Amino acid sequence: MSETYLPVAALLLVAFLFGGMLLFSAGFAAFLFKHLPPSDVRMLLRKVFPPFYLFVILSSGLAIALYWSFDQFNAAMMAGVMLTTVAARQILMPAINQATDSGNKRRFIWLHGFSVVLTLGHIITAGVVLSRAVS
Repeated sequence: MSETYLPVAALLLVAFLFGGMLLFSAGFAAFLFKHLPPSDVRMLLRKVFPPFYLFVILSSGLAIALYWSFDQFNAAMMAGVMLTTVAARQILMPAINQATDSGNKRRFIWLHGFSVVLTLGHIITAGVVLSRAVS
């Protein structure tokens, strides 16, 4: 029975993760910048990013557990997402905030750009896992 349900559960979970990351990155942040003053957006994003990162960490961690018994490659891909998200949450996010607070625009631009590339990498990775799951 688990031969049927585990792949479906893993597929749905990664689809949920993919959609959540895509919506948050492309939709939510853009929406905020369009409709709120920049100072309000910065404060709101500082409060929203930690739970967003937890969502990615927990979802990818559960995906690892689901994939482990039948697709170690997808499990490894999700482990990469989880581990780099932990680093982003614990190291990168505080560094971005510190650069903003100290007015170090050059450092902020570099760190923020890195976080954008990292998030795009997570979205692409989830897309690869999804495409492998349905092929």
